[in-house]
Amino acid sequence: MTWPEARATDTGLLVLHALRCAGTISLARLHAITGLDESDAESELIDLGADGLVTRLSGDIPGWSLTDAGRAADAERITHELESARARERVTAAYERFLILNPELLDLCTAWQLRPVDGVMSVNDHGDPAYDSRVLARFADLDRRAAVVCGELSAALSRFGRYRVRLTEALERAAAGQLEYVADNTAAYHIVWAELHEDLLATLGLRR
Repeated sequence: MTWPEARATDTGLLVLHALRCAGTISLARLHAITGLDESDAESELIDLGADGLVTRLSGDIPGWSLTDAGRAADAERITHELESARARERVTAAYERFLILNPELLDLCTAWQLRPVDGVMSVNDHGDPAYDSRVLARFADLDRRAAVVCGELSAALSRFGRYRVRLTEALERAAAGQLEYVADNTAAYHIVWAELHEDLLATLGLRR
């Protein structure tokens, strides 16, 4: 296991909940999401599959996915984790602060994908480094505020700490020139943010 805090949460729950928040995923992506070694993650998947909670898919989108029983089991286990830690109030407060930042994140993603050219909004071909740099600076500003929310969440439930790691990695890669890590990669900042949003909803038993 490469992420020490993962030991604070049952690894089976980490794997089950990763599929709940990210959908059908490969073993490599499961490793990226949970921080578990691929061999440990695969062992958990096999055990969960034997219990009828996950299934392995082939075809156009190969990978592992939750069954209906797995979705129900995740909801039960994640609620038990939340209540056992007496963390509902803290997670709810952090979620409310997350919601304040969420519209700004969506606006930034739009600014990243489109830019004004001769007064007309056009698809951003990333041919203007100065424009991209300004948007990335705004992402960095948002991320500093998001770090506070992530800190509150990980203090309530340690498994949330993995999001801080993933968001930081995505932004660092984008700043280093790997622009797909803003919004066009499964490990992109926008994708990790969306998974965090889904995780908060699932953890608190809320609907969009």
